[in-house]
Parts: sequence; C-alpha cells; structure tokens
Amino acid sequence: MNGAVGFGVFSIDGDEPRVGFRVGQGVLDLAASGFSSELSEPSLNAFLASGRRTWEAVLGRAVELVEGGHDVVPLEDATVHLPFEVADYVDFYSSLEHATNLGRLFRPDSDPLLPNWRHLPIGYHGRAGTVVVSGTPVVRPRGQSKEPDDSAPRFGPSRRLDIELELGFVVGVPSVLGTALPPAAFRDHVFGVVLVNDWSARDIQAWEYQPLGPFLGKSFATSISGWITPLALLEDRFVAPPVQDPEPLPHLRIAGNWALDIELEVELSDTVVSRTNARGLYWTMPQQLAHATSNGASVRTGDLFASGTISGPDTGSEGSLIELTRNGARPIGVGDGSTRTFLEDGDEVVLRGRAGNVELGEVRGTILPARP
Repeated sequence: MNGAVGFGVFSIDGDEPRVGFRVGQGVLDLAASGFSSELSEPSLNAFLASGRRTWEAVLGRAVELVEGGHDVVPLEDATVHLPFEVADYVDFYSSLEHATNLGRLFRPDSDPLLPNWRHLPIGYHGRAGTVVVSGTPVVRPRGQSKEPDDSAPRFGPSRRLDIELELGFVVGVPSVLGTALPPAAFRDHVFGVVLVNDWSARDIQAWEYQPLGPFLGKSFATSISGWITPLALLEDRFVAPPVQDPEPLPHLRIAGNWALDIELEVELSDTVVSRTNARGLYWTMPQQLAHATSNGASVRTGDLFASGTISGPDTGSEGSLIELTRNGARPIGVGDGSTRTFLEDGDEVVLRGRAGNVELGEVRGTILPARP
C-alpha cells in the first residue's frame, strides 16, 4: 500500500490515547472506525497479543477504509505516543560490516571478529524502561570513563556520544518458558518492525564493558519509531540473506528469504551522513529470535529485539559515528559548515527507512546538555 507506515498510538488535544493506522500524513482512528475495543486502548499490547489472524484481518480492513476514502486525522494534529509497553529489550550485533569495522579499530593486530561471531548472534539485554518514542529529547549521559593516557577514571558528561542505526522487531504472541522457538516460528510470534536508535556513550562503554559487556553506556535512552510496520506490509521485501560461513548449527538454520530489503539513512543536523540497507545483516531476525530462546527463555508480548548497528561495505554506509569518523580521527562535515566526530549538544539526529512503497516511521532525537 503506497505510503503505509503502520500501527501506533496517538491522541488529539489531550484526550485519551488510542490506536491508529498511519498512511502518509494521515492517521485512521481505529476506535472511531468500528474496530474492536482492544484498539481503543492506550497501548498496542492487547492487539499484539491477539495473533496473526487478527493482525492481518485488522490490517486488511484498515487498508480498505483508507483506500475507500475514510476520514483520517492529519498527522500534524496528533500527538504520537510510545506504541507499546516494552516488556524486555535485547540488542544484537548482527552486521558483519559493523562488527568488522569495530574490530579493526580496537584490535588492529588481530582478527577483527572474535571466534564466536560467525556461530551465533551476539547480543545483550538492555533496559526496557528507557526505551522512548521518536521526538523525545535525549539528555547527555554522565558516567565514569578513562582515556588511555589518564592515570585514573573521571566521572562526568560523556564526550563521545554516538548513534546506532538499527532495525527492531516487536513480539506479539508470547512463548512458553522452557520451550525454544525455531526460526520457522518467527511469523507466528512477531508482529512487525520499527526503526531503532540505540544511543551509545562510547567513552563510558569502553571503560565498563569488560568483562560483562554494555551497561550504563547504553541504558540511558533507546529511541524507536512511534509506528510499528507489520510484517504483512513487507511481504515483497523479503530477500535472500548473505551466505553464512560456516553453516550455522541446526537450531539456527533457516531456509528461504528472510533478509529485509529496507533502505535506511541517517541525518545529522540537516545533513544525510549515511545511507545503507538492512538486507546485508548477516544474522536474520528469525535467527535472532531462535537464539534468544534456544536456552528455553520465553518471550513476552511487547518484547523488543534490535539488530545492532546496520553498516554496509562502502564508505558512507556506516550506521554509527564511531565508524563514520574512524573513532574521531576523521571528522565529517554537516550542512552549516561545521564538523563532527561525536554528537554535540543541540544536534538533532533523524533515522529514516523505506521498503518500496512502504515508509517506516522515522526516529528523531535532539541532544540536551547533561544534567547536574
């Protein structure tokens, strides 16, 4: 459907938030259009839990109404809210190019990929309570960091604040604790996708991450789109994934087209600084879900799984500033003639995605100064 974006939660003039279906610059008010009561709630969670048959029936009816000329609310009149209550948040490290770029930066004299990388989707558990909707300002985090030449660590505002361009998927139907989900179960449990900006304080992260991985350098804010694009709108965008070598172990093997052909871009201070595509992700979303549950961990309605930074093989296709600027060694220019290595206070970042005729909801955020 031309201009379709997806399902979200909105309100007008301070009234009660409810579910809407966005197409272009208009929002179909589902509660006012005769849909079930679960779509008049201030969250998508009840709808997400209803399952694939209901998802596709509601989508079909919403498209019918919009194409039939049903009245829509102008997007400019709507306040967009966080579309679902985030249950858990997991962030992966699924881009071969991104992992290789970082490996070359920080381990120049060894293999850029650690021995386990090609055998499983690396990930960490994030903080669900700090996932925010697009447009929410991001306060520069404070934390402990230590530069190589410093004799001791310091505590203060991050000096190396970064972005991460990511694609996330949202779980609708939960699973049973103790039961692993195979990759083939993906469509029955996952409702749709959102763009994700996993803001990262690289200096805090570098000091804290060994031996247990990311913590305070990531947990201060993660921004997502206000609209979830259902998988059913992306049927013609599934393509063959990259060849995986070595072949994954049996529980991670998947047949068919499971990479998503979605064009992505990063805009910093009114200047597009990166363009790439999600189809290049080495580990696919069904494999991410299968790995996350392979030990028997369950998923819940509202779980958010993010891909990790999406980077391509070419200059200008990197999905983070640490890659674009080679860890600050090569500043990039923005539209006002200034340059950036990492984010400055007042900078606005916008992530956008397009899948053919389908637009993904943008992710926008502005950096505010650190608080005392």
